[in-house]
Amino acid sequence: MARKSFTDEFRRQAVDLYESTPGATVRGIADDLGIARGTLRDWLTIHGTGNKTAADGSSCPSPVQPMRTTPGSGLGGEEPPRQKIARLEARVRELEISEKKLTAEREILQRAAKYFAGGDALVTRFQFVADHRHTFEVKRLCELVHVSRSSFYAWLAAAPVRARRAAGDAVLVARIQTIHDGDNTIGAPRATTELNDGVAAADRVNHKRVARVMRAAGIAGYRRRRRVHTTIVEQPRQTVPDLLRRDFTAPAPNQVYVGDITYLPLAGGTNLYLATVIDCCSRKLAGWALADHMRTDLVNDALHAAERARGSLRGAVFHSDHGAVYTSSAYAELCDRLGVTRSMGAVGSSADNALAESFNATVKREVLQDNTCWPDAATCRRQVFRWLTRYNTRRRHSYCQHLSPNTYEQALPATVTATAA
Repeated sequence: MARKSFTDEFRRQAVDLYESTPGATVRGIADDLGIARGTLRDWLTIHGTGNKTAADGSSCPSPVQPMRTTPGSGLGGEEPPRQKIARLEARVRELEISEKKLTAEREILQRAAKYFAGGDALVTRFQFVADHRHTFEVKRLCELVHVSRSSFYAWLAAAPVRARRAAGDAVLVARIQTIHDGDNTIGAPRATTELNDGVAAADRVNHKRVARVMRAAGIAGYRRRRRVHTTIVEQPRQTVPDLLRRDFTAPAPNQVYVGDITYLPLAGGTNLYLATVIDCCSRKLAGWALADHMRTDLVNDALHAAERARGSLRGAVFHSDHGAVYTSSAYAELCDRLGVTRSMGAVGSSADNALAESFNATVKREVLQDNTCWPDAATCRRQVFRWLTRYNTRRRHSYCQHLSPNTYEQALPATVTATAA
């Protein structure tokens, strides 16, 4: 595999993401962005400020210090004592917060474990008899709570089975919670895939059990029910055929792409705009651009980014709606220069570009969640940059057999990837 090449802007955005995310670790940010930890540490040494955001939101010294020349010490000299003490104190505070969180979660799970197997009225009555059977006669207790003795003894005999099931569910819910803490948009299908990833067949967990445990524990993937209409219909300036006909598939990567522009609302009534280029074969985000305008340069930048990522787009089809930027002469000239064949759906029909529309909705749903807008442009750029990078490297996609787009492309047969090349 060819060595990855990162732009200087990407490196600085990665450093800014690490330093501004509360409680972030080098390992966590590196995994999200799909890069090696050593690479991110090198970037922090070159571009870092020497500070980061602690878990409680306060500023603290970063464990990875930038290379600077200070009076009385050489380049990369020993850390000053005062700075070292401040860094260690910040680390202690982070560990204390983490310990309190883990202790609270463990206590909650221990207290709730016995209810995982059920909690209806009949079980409550059986439990009452079991708790008091050494003090009172079982026959009398059963008569008072209106249960038969045979049913009670059958329930009592099955207690070891229920206990093992409850213990297993408690372990499972802890594993699910860990996955959900990393990405709170994950529901039962993706959680099941994460749990079974790389696990032997005998240890795999059934998706129905995962759904039941998640319901009982109150864990659910994020659902945004409010619908927002973002498409503005533009009359076409020239005739471009619809080559996809709502068939958003492709036999190999780098053959068919879809794209769109969506707005990202900011506090104060302004917007940023995101243009995308998505591969129909693997759902990989091959290129994207983010700006405070919706001019033709925005979609051209996204197409250029896809060309850099793929090496060449010659012979590929790019499908879009009839927005003004996609019907402009500058965009048409760029497609001709890159060897890209244009395709457009019908005017006013969002279903003709459903894949791109769905991607736009997913970005806003999973990043904004219950918020209506981003507080400022810097926060919006930072959060969207992280999600878009993580989308290709780590986020599992149902179309890709619950693999990330990058992993899915790597798993394609050699004949398919050779055809794409």
